[in-house]
Amino acid sequence: MKITLLTPGTGHFFCGSCLRDSALAKALRARGHDVFVVPLYLPFVLEEEAPLLTNQESPRIFLGGVNMFLQQKLPWLGRLPRWLMGGLDSPRLLRWLSRKSEMTQATELGAMIVSTMRGDQGRQVAEVERLVNWLAAAERPDAICLSNGMLLGLAPRLRDALGVPIYCTLQGEAPFLDSLREPFLADAWQAMRERVGAIEGFIAVSHYYGQLMGERLDIPAERLHIVQNGIDLEDFEPAAEPASPPVLGYLARMCADKGLHTLVDAFIEVRERHPDLRLKVVGVMLPEDRRYVEACKQKLADAGALQQTSFHANVSREEKLVHLRQFSLFSVPATYGESFGLYLIEALASGVPVVQPRHASFPELIERTDGGLLCKPDDAPDLARTLDQLLSDPERMQGMGARGRLAVHEHFTVDRMAREVEAIVTGRHGVHTG
Repeated sequence: MKITLLTPGTGHFFCGSCLRDSALAKALRARGHDVFVVPLYLPFVLEEEAPLLTNQESPRIFLGGVNMFLQQKLPWLGRLPRWLMGGLDSPRLLRWLSRKSEMTQATELGAMIVSTMRGDQGRQVAEVERLVNWLAAAERPDAICLSNGMLLGLAPRLRDALGVPIYCTLQGEAPFLDSLREPFLADAWQAMRERVGAIEGFIAVSHYYGQLMGERLDIPAERLHIVQNGIDLEDFEPAAEPASPPVLGYLARMCADKGLHTLVDAFIEVRERHPDLRLKVVGVMLPEDRRYVEACKQKLADAGALQQTSFHANVSREEKLVHLRQFSLFSVPATYGESFGLYLIEALASGVPVVQPRHASFPELIERTDGGLLCKPDDAPDLARTLDQLLSDPERMQGMGARGRLAVHEHFTVDRMAREVEAIVTGRHGVHTG
């Protein structure tokens, strides 16, 4: 089949959804399908040196962030000649601007988000038509996969113009949209519900998230599928020997939503019983995260624990793999309804046991892998107590890491994910798992 994936980029930082979509496209290609990943809004930032995009040497950005923003303010700009407006979709320009401004913050973009979700009925109709016309002329896919539900505004026009089935992955929309202010919050969810009928099938990345989004969007059960994420396991290896002294690891964006402050508090507390413990914080740090990270560092300094902590921002894939092998145990105590959490699978693939809050997708991942323990959400003392259980029993800790690694190799491979998505898109899925 010829399959097109429409995926928003971030411009300058790694995003779990982008990494998942890129890995899926690569795996579907390995299975013989003709797959193209088309960037929307901003350029991709992927871990591969040669990102899998379109078949053009200079990949285009559709629904470019600058044009979308300007046409929200001045809709008549969409009627100007493409040669005049096209320069604003330059990947270099968009990447530069994304570093200078918070172009992916929901709280400041409510009106534009709602307009975008209305598709050809919104103010950015000219950009929607440009994408539709290019797909019709250049790609003409057999099926289209939208990366997330916030792209549902495109579905009716794509379906009517191309006459092909549209599929939609559900991953991470709810926390993003729920940060909108009214009336945009209610309007955005309503715009999504109104366009559910244009989708052939929805693919949620976890059972938790499938149930949540199925209820919030009123998705018919027969059109809701669950395909848990998978990763390419080729480079993930466990450490040859356990770390000494032990290292508590964190791998995610350094922000409040991911619960870094909770982990810092728990680390300070658990050091009373394990004074040799180290904390290593790895992940994306955006300019708007710096004040928060400095507050976490100050808290560590006040507790006399800063010298036992290291921060590693915006690392490469190779650096990430090295850090993972240096962890003894792992925790990202996210405060919101995480739809999946690729970082858990990466830690377990490296033989590192995890401790996560008992909410969102985490319980099903822990149950499926037997690779860790659960604690109370947003509760640093309980997180500290749970970490202490593993640190006080190294044999149990290492056994969980080993079982988790085996389970990831059995259940969370990128090939398994691709096979299940392939079965849905080609109509060979059989029983739905909604």
